[in-house]
Amino acid sequence: MRGFLAFTKKEFREQARTYKWLIVLSVFFLFGLMSPLLAKLTPVLISSMDMGGVTLTLPKPTAMDAYAQYFKNMTQMGIVVLLLIFGGTLSNELVKGTLVNILAKGLSRAAVLLSKYTAAVILWSAGFLLSAVTNYGYTAYLFGEPRVPALIFSMFCLWLFGCFVIALILFSSTLAAGSFGGLILSAVTLFILLMVNILPKAEKFNPVTLASKNTALLNGTVKGDSLYLTIGITIALTVLCLVISIQMFRKKKI
Repeated sequence: MRGFLAFTKKEFREQARTYKWLIVLSVFFLFGLMSPLLAKLTPVLISSMDMGGVTLTLPKPTAMDAYAQYFKNMTQMGIVVLLLIFGGTLSNELVKGTLVNILAKGLSRAAVLLSKYTAAVILWSAGFLLSAVTNYGYTAYLFGEPRVPALIFSMFCLWLFGCFVIALILFSSTLAAGSFGGLILSAVTLFILLMVNILPKAEKFNPVTLASKNTALLNGTVKGDSLYLTIGITIALTVLCLVISIQMFRKKKI
């Protein structure tokens, strides 16, 4: 446990030194800030465009539009940010050989992986929380106090999917070689899961569903209890990715 805590602190220092904290917090703050603003200004911008004499009548934007824009930004650009920030969290150290001395001093490989996962999830959680609070506050300012059902549950689903993505990155990094091997394999895997999710019967077994049904949860077209199985499967796959990663990492030559 002492080694785990010490290496986790080292990861936090590394995140600060490489400006990952600054990048993640800044980017996700912008996501939370610009989503309600885009929802508010989009009808104005479209109505001001020259449509060749065609008049467009757009409905008045609501808080639901702001949240729909928020989840769109987070599930597209937000996941890309996760991949870029954490894609090399293990691969780079394997390529550079910086873990050799640490492991030689007795730190277990399981502690290394779990420390990296813990530090990454905490950073993801901090960025996600900042974006969610910013989005909620600015939406309330622009549209009045929003009463949106299933908002917290929808947020939780997206957060959990992010935790799964981080576990997938670590798993891919122990499997693929090179500085970008983990990043590329993770991106390919997510693309495959996205394609599989086109099949209606596969949705409830696919973690990607947690990042694609957020707006549907808010407007009531999807019920929360229909995602309980998906949540359970996502948690199980996250744990499985970590367990397999630890086993593969123990056998990996460094």
